[in-house]
Amino acid sequence: MIPAKIDSISITMLEEKGEESIVDWFDQHKQSFYPLGWSYLRTQQQMEELFYRSIIKVHKELPRFKRETAFETRVTSIFIDTCRELSDNRSLQASVESEPRQDLFKALDQLKEYEKEAIVLTYVKGLSKEEAAHLLQVSVEKMKEHLFSGIQSLKKEMGYGSAMNGCKEYHKDYTDYLERAMDRSKKVGFEVHIYHCQECQEDLASFQDVMLTMLNLTERIEDFHVPSDFMENVKARLAEKEKQRKQKNKKRIRMGIIFASVSALLMAIEVFTGSFTNLYYTWTEENQQLRAFLQQDLGERLNLEAESNGVKIKINSAIADDVQTLVFYEIEDTDEDNQYVMNYDDGVLVENEYEIMSHEANPRYYPPDLQSDVNNEEKNVYQGKISLLPLSKDNGTIKLKITKLQKLIHDSSDRNSIMAYENETGEWNFEIPVTKQPSIEYALDEETKVEGIPVRFDKLTIAPTATILQYAIKNEQTEKQIDFLNIDNLEVNNKKVKADMYGSSSSQQDINWSTFQTHFDPLFGEKPKEVNVQFGSIYLTVQDPKTIELDASKEFPQTFEYAGSTISIDKVEVGQPTNVAISNHEIKNRAYESLQFQIVGEDENEPSSMEMNSEGVLVDKNGIEYDTYEIPVAYEEIEQPRYFETVQSVKLDGNNAGEKVIPKRLEIFGYNTTKYLDDVVKISLD
Repeated sequence: MIPAKIDSISITMLEEKGEESIVDWFDQHKQSFYPLGWSYLRTQQQMEELFYRSIIKVHKELPRFKRETAFETRVTSIFIDTCRELSDNRSLQASVESEPRQDLFKALDQLKEYEKEAIVLTYVKGLSKEEAAHLLQVSVEKMKEHLFSGIQSLKKEMGYGSAMNGCKEYHKDYTDYLERAMDRSKKVGFEVHIYHCQECQEDLASFQDVMLTMLNLTERIEDFHVPSDFMENVKARLAEKEKQRKQKNKKRIRMGIIFASVSALLMAIEVFTGSFTNLYYTWTEENQQLRAFLQQDLGERLNLEAESNGVKIKINSAIADDVQTLVFYEIEDTDEDNQYVMNYDDGVLVENEYEIMSHEANPRYYPPDLQSDVNNEEKNVYQGKISLLPLSKDNGTIKLKITKLQKLIHDSSDRNSIMAYENETGEWNFEIPVTKQPSIEYALDEETKVEGIPVRFDKLTIAPTATILQYAIKNEQTEKQIDFLNIDNLEVNNKKVKADMYGSSSSQQDINWSTFQTHFDPLFGEKPKEVNVQFGSIYLTVQDPKTIELDASKEFPQTFEYAGSTISIDKVEVGQPTNVAISNHEIKNRAYESLQFQIVGEDENEPSSMEMNSEGVLVDKNGIEYDTYEIPVAYEEIEQPRYFETVQSVKLDGNNAGEKVIPKRLEIFGYNTTKYLDDVVKISLD
């Protein structure tokens, strides 16, 4: 049970002694909190993480503790919130194999969250219904409903069956009666009813059996063994965190001294050579991408800061041109070892967007940079960039409001890959001064053919933040059409820039030509005389119609030949919905990667809805297959990847309610395929 609340003097003493006093308190109460944590989590690693985070959070929140609230009540609330956070954290859940769990924990895993928490706080932690209701922020009556629902669910999990045939108005009284917590007058009335109601007698008996079984298990949990080195491991992590914090402060002081020492020398060099700017940023700017902009005098360092909920954001610089406004930022978690990134579409708002920004272009997507030395050096700091709309004016001040960040959840086996994101809310406000840098456009006049299809190059834009090639494809009514042309790189003045896999866009200019843009890395200060365009691959649609009659009364699977392959119709199941499955697992030398088709019913009409799902396999240039759920390397590192659909499943619904679709025929229009190219197009700009 929760003891008497700690007085204000005790809380003041805890504040004065710092984090060490919180560690000691948890060490003294670990036997009470340890089984509570196991109700949510599955491994010893997660349990250590739970105590580690809880101690940090309690220490951080301690100044805001209300003096009239019992100390352990507030700690328990923080502890439960941390349990929820970790139990929802998929990367921690998948980090190691689950360890053997006691029977009660296994049963609790099957309950709904509100049922489990009601039972855990009441029977594992030993709180009263009033205290548990207060922690869960529900009424006592709602708490009783949750307990009844939870025990009823446990009843089913423990093999007592799920049926409750007794009178519903008495269900909520079962727990109070069995716990001997019922008022005498109400108890008499309840017992009179039970005496005369056979169904309620049977319900109460089975309910009592479940509660006794659960209480026996709970008594065994009270003797739950806490490993001897458990708290020592937690303390070691906290000590390492404090050590890193001190080292970071020392590093900043040391860098300040070094900077002061070399500043005079650099200024002297500037006087004689004019190269101060380049050397200055070489010494002082660790972000290589930002350094390149600053050395070209395309922006300035800003060092704007804002902090919310222990997370500090710095805006280091902003580079604006006709393509985008590129904002370089740094996010530091001052309390824990977390890395955060910004997402333009979620939680990032330019409050004066319509006053100073143009909507003729779209912001670009930049994925988290996990390879940089900066982002691998410290676990609680992330340096990144985010693309905003370009400026509509030559200069201005961006009023940037950030209300949400995304926490990177790393794969435990590979820090350079991300398992998931979690949101962190707060409020960070900035006023960012920006000046739009000029861009240069070059008109192009070059045409070639790819797979017999005309491709025209129209324009090259060299902007400070990106290089953009605009081209068009003429898809006439022929057997083949190019859906997408992938350009690998550009070579300008013997300098190659790679295409940005996230930086392509398309727009229809006229009825004959489809216009596309591909973005590349910046070409600082280059004045091109010739541009070499290296093609990468094309994604084609090939028209090759074929009709296959379907008869649900025949046995399946059935096969047919198409595009040099044998395709199987595995099933045609008429119902609501009707299910059709088509497969081809032979991918060697296969002409197509996916099929384009429809299914027509007996009434010669298409179904009102056709839901399609597919399975497939990823294959590289050498025929090596990759499980799409467990690719060992980044997709862009696979040499000439192709994705072959092996199974296509279709669900068909009729046009009217209750109507079954009876498939009559499968109509294949054609297929899609990828081809890799070695072509280079040389374009003169004279």
